[in-house]
This record gives sequence, structure tokens and C-alpha cells, in this order.
Amino acid sequence: MLPCVVLEDEHLLAVHKPAGWNTHAPAPHAGEGLYDWLRHREPRWANLAIIHRLDKETSGILIFGKTAIANKSLTEQFTQRRVHKQYLLLTDREVPKSPFTVKTSLLRIGEKYATRPGGEMAETKFTPDHDARFGTGKLRMVLAEPVTGRTHQIRVHAAERGFPILGDTLYGGTASARVYLHAGEITLSHPATREPIKLASPPDFDQEPRLTLRTAMIESQATNAFRLVHGASDGWPGWFVDKLGDYLLSQSDQPLSSKQSDELAHLASKFPSIGAYHKTLSRQVRRSTTADASPQLVLGKTAPERFEIRENGIRFELSFNEGYSVGLFLDQRDNRRRLLTGHIAAGFPFPEILKPKTEVLNCFAYTCGFSVGAAKAGAQTTSLDLSKKYLEWGKRNFALNGLNATEHDFIYGDTFDWLRRLAKKSRAFDAVILDPPTFSQSKDSGVFRVEKNFGDLVAAALPVLKSTGVLLASTNAADWPPGKFLDGVNLAIRSAKRRIIKQHYVPQPPDFPISREEPAYLKTVWLQIA
Repeated sequence: MLPCVVLEDEHLLAVHKPAGWNTHAPAPHAGEGLYDWLRHREPRWANLAIIHRLDKETSGILIFGKTAIANKSLTEQFTQRRVHKQYLLLTDREVPKSPFTVKTSLLRIGEKYATRPGGEMAETKFTPDHDARFGTGKLRMVLAEPVTGRTHQIRVHAAERGFPILGDTLYGGTASARVYLHAGEITLSHPATREPIKLASPPDFDQEPRLTLRTAMIESQATNAFRLVHGASDGWPGWFVDKLGDYLLSQSDQPLSSKQSDELAHLASKFPSIGAYHKTLSRQVRRSTTADASPQLVLGKTAPERFEIRENGIRFELSFNEGYSVGLFLDQRDNRRRLLTGHIAAGFPFPEILKPKTEVLNCFAYTCGFSVGAAKAGAQTTSLDLSKKYLEWGKRNFALNGLNATEHDFIYGDTFDWLRRLAKKSRAFDAVILDPPTFSQSKDSGVFRVEKNFGDLVAAALPVLKSTGVLLASTNAADWPPGKFLDGVNLAIRSAKRRIIKQHYVPQPPDFPISREEPAYLKTVWLQIA
């Protein structure tokens, strides 16, 4: 069970939404909102209905319907104002001494709302908590109970009464790490039993917002490898930190600053770690030696030559001694999970994946992460890569998970060359995975540049993809716009006179948050092709 889940039964799913995560994202390339992420994560959540929302920067309780009965009942209760909600807010301004109610008409003006004639009526009850103190004691807590459910109404009413919420700069609040507004309680009637239920989520005002996001969406028993700091999105432009089992890996294009070193030590304490390494990113990585490209120990104890991490219950071998990459790309964790569960997205199952005769071709397999996930689900896998070393590494990953590598195929060679060979042999696969490097070079195919040649790669793979088979196409080419990537993939499919039955586009996972300062770089599309 995800840490963010507060309650789940046949009809309801209640979760804690961390601050900084949209309830529902406006577009896939902007990142998945919590609602979409849940629906695409588990088959049992595929039919979730969104009943109400919270602002991106507001944390707290969200209720989703799982059945038609729940959807109807919850919609009626919210519409008829039979749902009681309690919010908590922090402010650094003076607040009234006694409870009071604000009732005004709100009108949207640009990106803000304000009290204006002709708007929608909004009513909020406020109760100051004079006993609560935070920080140095200068922060005040106020209980807010919205009678209506207008957009931004608590934020507007608090600001117009002289105590804007801490962090709510849109409405005049003092800049801070987040907007300190939390949906703490919600009381309603259960849609099936009609019994009153109260759902509560304690405020996390004393927690760092970016770390709360990680702890809310990572199942620590199943996964201990994820991103802790993702550049500017987490307030650290150009700096990236991953949790890799018992170790931390820091990456930037410069040596660690003293401020970064202090933060790394803090993270090692917050997420218990034996040691921490730093890797200086270089555009000349192909000219570097393995030793120069490998991360260097900066804190704690040295890692063994090979160590293990867990991801969705699967074990993978990593190493800090193999140059630029440690053996697994964490941003593909959700896609590996899709193979493991056979659930690509809501309305897009992969029912054949659990059958032993299902065949999956993993091109550019690297250390065979996708192959291990598919094999654990029962598929017969073929892993294709230009490196014998990485294929041997992949075989060790199979062994770590109790999989007999001799029952699966590992092919050393150029992907384009082998796709032609497999097609001539009339080999056909239920799924083909294409996640190439942005640049590569081989004797057989010459230079491969993903923006120029990805369409050629798709065209080469289609002859070995069965009718109604699934194609996974992915790239981390940061400067390639999602629209052009999808256009290239779709053009290659149409040119081969194949037809797309289903399509699901996904960006990077939530621990790689997307923002204006740190735009999306990972582009992935799952396609079922006739």
C-alpha cells in the first residue's frame, strides 16, 4: 500500500496529496497529476473518478470514487454541501482574536480571484488557534472551514482579512518553501452504508515539501531507489541526488559546493545512508576513462564493487565503478512496473504479459531492467545490446530475482542489424521496447542520433512486432519537443501501413518533478499497433 493512501475500500479511495503535486495535470508533457498517476498505476484504480480537487500547493485529504454508486453519492454530497471540510493554514501576520465568517462574491481577475460584485458567492468560517506556535513562535495557525467550494476562496478570504497564507505570494503572503494550507479533515456519508465517516490527514507543515512528495509516493518496502533532488524543481538548479539503496549519488557539472555538501549530509541522515558519492557531469564523457567518469566517495563508507537496490520488489545490481552510469536509469521505474504488472494505463491493459508464451524484445537492453520486469511477469524475453559486459550484467540481474537466464535470449550486436535478421527469420514479438541512447555509433549502422534516426528505428522494429502487439518508444533527448517526438513515431507507423489502436503518453515519474525551471526531458509512449 502506498504511504499516501489513507483509506481504501470497495467504493472509496482516500489519499494524502503532498504539496506541489497537481490533483490533475493540465497536459501529460507537464507531468502526471496525482489522479492520473493513481489510475495508471494499479488495475484496481483504473476507474477512479475525481470528485473534488486541491490546489497544487495545497496538501491534504483527497477522495476518489471507485464505483458508480460512490461517484453518484459523493457528487450529490459535495453539490448539496453535505460534506464538511476543515483546513489548517499558517500565517506570519496578526489574526483576529475570535472566530469569524467571511462571505463575499468571488470573481476571477487574470490568474487571481478577488471579491467583486457579480461573482460566485463564497463563505468561509475562520477559527484562530492562539495556542499553536511554529518556528520561532511568530507563525499563527488558523482553522478554516469552507461552506462553499469556490476556487481559491480560503486564500482570498484570508488575504483580504489581512493574514495571507505563508508562502502564498499570489495573494500577498510571505515567500516560503510552500503554501502552508492543508486539507486536514473531511466528513461525509459512506456511499454504500450511509454511515458518517471522518477522514483525517495530520498537517505536514514541519516537513520539507520535496521530501514529503517522495515519502508519499514511494513504497519503501518495495523500492529504495529514487530521486531526492531534481535540479531547479527542488530548488537546486543543476544539482541532482539519487537514493540508491544504502548510498546517495550526487551529480552536477561542478564539484560540490559547501552548501551542497551540507545538504547531502542532511539527506544522508534523513534517508539513512552508509555513504554518498558525487559525479561531475561532463559533455566529453566518451573521451573520459572509466575511472574519471565514475562517481567519487565524498561522505561515509566506500560501497562494495557491486551492491543491490530494490525497485517495485525487484532486485538490481548497481556499481559506482563502471563509469558514467551505475546500471539502472531510475526515471524508467514506472515503465518497468508497467511490464511487471501488465497494466500500462487506465483502459490500456497488457493481458498477454502474464502468459508464459508472451515474447518481449528489449532493444538497447543495457543491464536488462525492462527484461527482468517482463520475465518476472512470466514473459519470454530477448535482450539485445551492443555490449557483452552489460548483457552479462543483465544475466546477473536475472539471477538476483530467481530467474533462469538460460531460459531467455541475450543477443550481442547492433540493434538495426539484428532487427533485420529477426525479420528475415520471421520472428515476431508481442512487445518491442525501444529506449535508445541519444547518440551511439557502431560498425554496422554507423552514427545514430535519436532526433534524426528514431523514426528509422521504429520502422526497423515494426516488422518484428505482431499485429495488436505493444511498442514502447522512449527517449531522454531533452531538447526534442514531445510533439515532434510523437509525430516522428506516428509517421513511421503510418508509413509502414500499420495502425495505432491505443496510445498512452507518459513523462517522467513524480520524483523527477517538472517545472518551468526544470522542464520535462523524458518522453515515453506506449502504443498498441494493428
